[in-house]
Amino acid sequence: MSFALSAAVSGLQAHQKMLDISGNNLANVNTTAFKSSRITFSELLSETIKKASQPTTGIGGTNPQQMGSGVGVSGISPNMTQGNIINTGNPLDMAIEGEGYFVLSDGEQDLYTRAGSFAVDANSNLVDPATGYHIQRIGSEGEVDGFQTPGVSDIHVPYDVAMPAKATTEIVISGNLSSDATFATTRTQVISSNVAYTYNSGTAASETTEIDQLDQYTGTLTSGTISFSGCHKGGTLYSGAAYDLSIDGSTTLGNLITHLNTNVLSGSTASVVNGCIRITDDTSGFSKTDMTMSYSGDGTLTMPAYFEISTVGGEEVKSINITAYDSQGGKHVVSGAFVRTDIANTWDMVLTSITGNINQITMDNRRIEDITFDATDSSYSGLGGTDDAELVITFAHDTSNPQTITLNLGTTGRLDGLTQFAGNSTAVAREQDGYEAGRLSTVSVNNEGILIGAFSNGIKKNISTLQIALFQNTAGLESVGSGYFIPSANSGEAIATQAMTGGAGTIHGAALEKSNADVATEFVNMIQAQNGFQANARSIRVANDILGELTNLIR
Repeated sequence: MSFALSAAVSGLQAHQKMLDISGNNLANVNTTAFKSSRITFSELLSETIKKASQPTTGIGGTNPQQMGSGVGVSGISPNMTQGNIINTGNPLDMAIEGEGYFVLSDGEQDLYTRAGSFAVDANSNLVDPATGYHIQRIGSEGEVDGFQTPGVSDIHVPYDVAMPAKATTEIVISGNLSSDATFATTRTQVISSNVAYTYNSGTAASETTEIDQLDQYTGTLTSGTISFSGCHKGGTLYSGAAYDLSIDGSTTLGNLITHLNTNVLSGSTASVVNGCIRITDDTSGFSKTDMTMSYSGDGTLTMPAYFEISTVGGEEVKSINITAYDSQGGKHVVSGAFVRTDIANTWDMVLTSITGNINQITMDNRRIEDITFDATDSSYSGLGGTDDAELVITFAHDTSNPQTITLNLGTTGRLDGLTQFAGNSTAVAREQDGYEAGRLSTVSVNNEGILIGAFSNGIKKNISTLQIALFQNTAGLESVGSGYFIPSANSGEAIATQAMTGGAGTIHGAALEKSNADVATEFVNMIQAQNGFQANARSIRVANDILGELTNLIR
């Protein structure tokens, strides 16, 4: 009877553990990323009543006689298979599809989890809000922009840091410049000063207005000098004292206009229109007419930062414009025009105007000359002269640091930028690399585990890369509660990597991994555990009844 009783007791204990495990699995059926467990049984060591014997010449061998002593739990192993992934809509929820674990730090050690319900704390760190443990990163993503601190593996989400403005350094141009299109009437070039002179606090000046009466003049004018430099339509340069105009308190804008027609301009006519000094070529066609003015003498006189080209001369002109940014993030609409020159397969590009507070644009820095194209395949052939494809603009807020903007016109010998085919001109300024200052608006994660920040200025930046840990034997990890694991002697050490690298899985943003516990399976396991428990309890009852009968024999 002792064997029956002890074996039945071990059966009760084993099936009770089986029931405990099923109960725990069912309790966590809705726990994020929970991994269910299963129990396996094995028989206990049997007692040998009689050993086996070898056959002899007369009789055969006999088998051993053994009495089993019950059942034991041989193992409780976790089921580390993938749980279903569900969308949550929360951008900081993350799920791993495939191998790998998120890495968190409690300040003393790293812990590992598949539960990716994360949030940002008051210090702008990415954490598990249930425990406050910090999510860990890998690599140097985000360090150049100042989002992450080199040597610190915690992930900083820069809601507290403004993205500095970036000045435009490149404008990409693409499209066609027509090899044969012409205007019905060839254009005559017209340039105007970008300053509209006024008097009496806003009234447009005319040719009869004295210079010292202008709103743009301060002080008392006794003597002064207006200097001119520039080029005529054909490109002939003029500059130097021979072109200067000496002025005093009685000098009018009309005197200035007369001086320009008489002593400075050749083939062009000057006038004052709505307070602006306007210069119009006398003949139509391709033109390089341009001018700059400066003042020295009593008081101060605001001079034009440059002359805008209101009409570009030539047989074929294609205008472009794009919004660019200065070093403070100020927006400026940059307008330019491509004009076909008198030389075959050759164009110039000129900056016609730019909005905002401009300090200076020199003539040498606003025109890109000799943009050439191959006569055979119409591909861009580079610049035929000594010019660089650059515009240089000095803004009023930073006069000591002129801003250089490179025009990317395409690859020499290829059709990936500007081309020159017959038909319409379609060239456009496609993109530029500047932006205004901004602050972080939203954060998302891509499949590679890279956190991407969308800023209020429309720019997206990589903030950081999530660290993913791989293990040789995930079933050997030791659970420490709250969905966390630590390595054990049989799991192998953590191998740090990132998603989609080195066998790691992919990351799903705005999603969580569900528990892999299956309700139907656990109900079946509970029935099996109940049946096993009842059967062993019945063994104990029968053994007890027999012992009771033995007791009754001596009464």
